[in-house]
Amino acid sequence: MAIKRTKAEKKIAYDKKLCSLLDEYTKVLIALADNVGSKQLQDIRRGLRGDSVVLMGKNTLIRRCIKVYAEKTGNHTFDPLMDLLVGNVGLIFTKGDLKEVREEVAKYKVGAPARVGLVAPVDVVVPPGNTGLDPSQTSFFQVLNIPTKINKGTVEIITPVELIKKGDKVGSSESALLAKLGIRPFSYGLQITSVYEDGSVFSPEVLDLSEEDLIEKFATGVSMVASLSLAISYPTLAAVPHMFINGYKNVLAVAVETDYSYPHADKIKEYLKDPSKFAVAAPVAGADSGAAAAPKEEEKAPEPEEESDEEMGFSLFDD
Repeated sequence: MAIKRTKAEKKIAYDKKLCSLLDEYTKVLIALADNVGSKQLQDIRRGLRGDSVVLMGKNTLIRRCIKVYAEKTGNHTFDPLMDLLVGNVGLIFTKGDLKEVREEVAKYKVGAPARVGLVAPVDVVVPPGNTGLDPSQTSFFQVLNIPTKINKGTVEIITPVELIKKGDKVGSSESALLAKLGIRPFSYGLQITSVYEDGSVFSPEVLDLSEEDLIEKFATGVSMVASLSLAISYPTLAAVPHMFINGYKNVLAVAVETDYSYPHADKIKEYLKDPSKFAVAAPVAGADSGAAAAPKEEEKAPEPEEESDEEMGFSLFDD
């Protein structure tokens, strides 16, 4: 017979387990577990087995364990987790890729009926078509202002109807109608709300960013820094190349307007004196190439002379 542990013993064992996870892992996903059943949670644990561990528990107990762990070890990198423990949440410790773990967790969603009092996570739309219900059930549709007609002895919905809006509470009539139609509009699973990695906390949307997105955002940031630096004449690494180019333009402009000269300025001055030299250069080159190709076209194989009648051995006129 197994010995039943006391609450104090359970708390000590839980604290020991959490501290060992904090020692071993540096990446944590914070997951909201509203409306997630025990069987569903077991399936998620089984799917993540190998490089990830799902830990559920009371928020106050987890906070106390993290606080005691920080005091004992001097490691305060996990302190940001305490502010994220709000509501019915759990921790997923992992050594794998954060995006792949989140995608694996998202696979384990289970359809659920619309129970009375639940807050709708999505819009619920009843599609048009035959419901299979007998005409005596039309009262449900009339209460909810759903247009129907009787077709072959059954109730048929004429047009799609938005029955419940996202964020609204499910009423008794809506719940009963969806149950009669066999519609399970909601799906529930662990929902990742925050991501922790090496002391930093960020939104799970960051995991969707690709390398191209990061490069684009970085380039946009560098461009903004360069623009601001140029506007206030403050040198930065992003603005220095532009400052050198603008400075060179100023030096070139001074050289063009004065007698001061240097090799690059001489070319510009020569162009300004006689732009036609540079404009004609390209067409002349094209003309030369065209002239060279002309003789080739004229060189054609000589056409063979027509054979005379005499060479063929007879003449059109007799002597």
